[in-house]
Amino acid sequence: MKRELIHTDRQILGWREWLALPDLGIKQIKAKVDTGARTSALHAFYLEPYDQLGKRWVRFGVHPAQGDRELAVTCAAPVKDRRLVSDSGGHQEERYVIETELLLGAFRWRAEITLTDRDTMKFRMLLGRTALQGCFLVNPDASYLVGKKLQRSRRVTVRSKHLKESR
Repeated sequence: MKRELIHTDRQILGWREWLALPDLGIKQIKAKVDTGARTSALHAFYLEPYDQLGKRWVRFGVHPAQGDRELAVTCAAPVKDRRLVSDSGGHQEERYVIETELLLGAFRWRAEITLTDRDTMKFRMLLGRTALQGCFLVNPDASYLVGKKLQRSRRVTVRSKHLKESR
């Protein structure tokens, strides 16, 4: 069977990408680009629903770095919905749904995200197919084609005995 090449103006993503959630104060998070998941999902290690000016909101904590339970970001967003979501194992869970801005390289758009405890999962975020529709294609052989990991700034100490005076 011969495969046809499709020429398109859609951005190609790798199966995993670095992205940011600026509305939530998350500067970077590694996401698995998952076309098998309808909705995107974000790790939330606690959820606290509350009312603000007559609207339902949810406050939640995120550990944005894999394997790091010390780094925590407290987020808050209006609740868009509550939905019954089935995971890959067929287990169903009612989840809060929020809508927030995503930033991936030069691309900025709004998407729905469900909140769930992903502490035992390898990725703190899944970027589902609904968020990808119409803009992106996924190359399962590639990683980090668009999103780049932010480098931590290193503090360099310069000792004066190593410096030479210029005359």
